[in-house]
Amino acid sequence: MRSALLTLALPLTGCVTATVDEMVFNAPVDGIGDASVVILGRRHASDYETEPDFIECVGDHIAARDKAITVVSELDFINALYPWFEPRTAPLYPEDLEKLMQQAPVAQRLAEMRTQYMIWIDGSTIRTDSAGSMTCGIGPGGAGCFGFGTWGNDSDYEATIWDFTNRAEVGRINATASGQSYMPAVVVPIPIIAPVQGTACDSVGDQLLKFLSSEH
Repeated sequence: MRSALLTLALPLTGCVTATVDEMVFNAPVDGIGDASVVILGRRHASDYETEPDFIECVGDHIAARDKAITVVSELDFINALYPWFEPRTAPLYPEDLEKLMQQAPVAQRLAEMRTQYMIWIDGSTIRTDSAGSMTCGIGPGGAGCFGFGTWGNDSDYEATIWDFTNRAEVGRINATASGQSYMPAVVVPIPIIAPVQGTACDSVGDQLLKFLSSEH
């Protein structure tokens, strides 16, 4: 059993800042070996849902940087274990795993996929504010836009790592990112987009690799 707390601030070009907090309770010593991992989004909240494209982004990030890790796609996992991981029936706490594993079809399919770790990601990216104005029109010299606009985005995601073998939570990662995007326009609008969600994805993916990969 080991524990660690890490805080990392990443000032990025493009007006994005990110912070990562990590708590590891029991990480695998040599990576996950022949086991597989599945990354799922929490979608039981009434006011938001964790975006499927963010879940896919984190999975792609892990798979691209350590090709030895088998990442089971969210859709394939949910379909294979229907209906136990639908939003209304999915386990909310590690204690629920014991009851879940008593279902013979669940235990059998997890064994077939060699799934040892499940990572729940809960959170979303929201637009926070906007300012400025822009006017577009058509005149004798042609069409054009003039003005300046700006808006902010905040990402806040928490990844919780569950171990099916021990029926326990073994790690937790929180990543936040915020950024300001701009749209200056002198005839043609030129968007300068702050990659807030992408930065959060990379932050979560990098920290999960430290937990899962034997190469880190």
